[in-house]
Amino acid sequence: MNAYGMARAFYEAYGIKSVVIGRAHLTPTQNSRILDFYEEPKLKEDFLAIMQRTAKKFAGQNLLLMGCGDDYVKLIIKNKGELVKDFTVPYINEELMNQILLKENFYEMCEKYNFSYPKTDIITAENYENFSPDIQYPIILKASNSVEYWACSFPGKKKVFVAQDEAEKTAILKAIYSSSYQDAMIVQEFIPGDDSYMRVLNAYIGTDGKAKLMCLGNPILEEHSPEGIGSYAAIITTYDKELMDQVKFFLEDIGFEGIANFDMKYDYRDGKYKLFEINLRNGRSSYYVTAAGYNLMQYVADDYMLGKKQDLVYADNEHLWTVIPNGVLFKYAQNPELKAKARQLIKEGKVTNSLFYKEDMNVTRYAKLTLNSLNYYRKYKKYFNKKGLS
Repeated sequence: MNAYGMARAFYEAYGIKSVVIGRAHLTPTQNSRILDFYEEPKLKEDFLAIMQRTAKKFAGQNLLLMGCGDDYVKLIIKNKGELVKDFTVPYINEELMNQILLKENFYEMCEKYNFSYPKTDIITAENYENFSPDIQYPIILKASNSVEYWACSFPGKKKVFVAQDEAEKTAILKAIYSSSYQDAMIVQEFIPGDDSYMRVLNAYIGTDGKAKLMCLGNPILEEHSPEGIGSYAAIITTYDKELMDQVKFFLEDIGFEGIANFDMKYDYRDGKYKLFEINLRNGRSSYYVTAAGYNLMQYVADDYMLGKKQDLVYADNEHLWTVIPNGVLFKYAQNPELKAKARQLIKEGKVTNSLFYKEDMNVTRYAKLTLNSLNYYRKYKKYFNKKGLS
């Protein structure tokens, strides 16, 4: 989904087809005329060799390399020294990556730059049976090593768990550590409030180290299926200058460049945003930025490839981005004010589903996307607000 949104943004800006490389060809990128897909089942294992082979295939062209998932971005950054021989690579170096992504460093940075964050602890395979969190229930449980976690299998597996009490916490951990996953688990304070209390911010920092774009989104509804928990399904762009200023200062001060993505949740108990994580890439739902009128991929390419001067923009256009049917959105979204705003934006034509692109539609693609979209009715009916083990 992220790859298609990025390819669509490039096509809208420049009329060019993107090359998408992935381990499997899934519905969002199938039957498309705005991208060419190359299936590489061992993309993660043979990443550098595949990238070098790709560069030879397109020798003589200026190539911009971008990652659509955390694991790929980490591989790009770790191999940046070799990749820059063939590609333009709009990412930070490995040293700064470790400062941002390693949990102990992340919380130190939060303290330094005055970001609030949920109370957090670490569970290991060695101590999970006797672990009692110093955090009030309910608690969030999620894997520290996403690569290893997605490779394991056990009944009731979910991307993220919410444990309501000690017994449920113990059952979840026992199920996880009975599988092949033996790395650390993160236990985190649950911030109260429905999906609409979440916020997502995408920022672009130019090659000169200065912020060029800040775009804040207010999710109305997240996905609730086991593999999709925590992924946004519908977002309305919003505005908060104080928050944008804080993120801008942070990114410029640490020497960031490229796209950064922040996930946070508003805590009504103290009126603060609690920062969950910083991603070194645009998120799965980041087409909401382009849909609102700020083509995120054009910011990258105009800067890195064309050397165009860019001024700072704080996005303030209201627009609804969604990947679910309206019937699902209005049945399961719980914030009346945002639902009313979504209805108004739909009425005004200010709504975009990044997968249903009229310039890239044919009978086969439309049929597949429609079936995929209708499947959300089944998913929400079965999984809505079920974030425990059962």
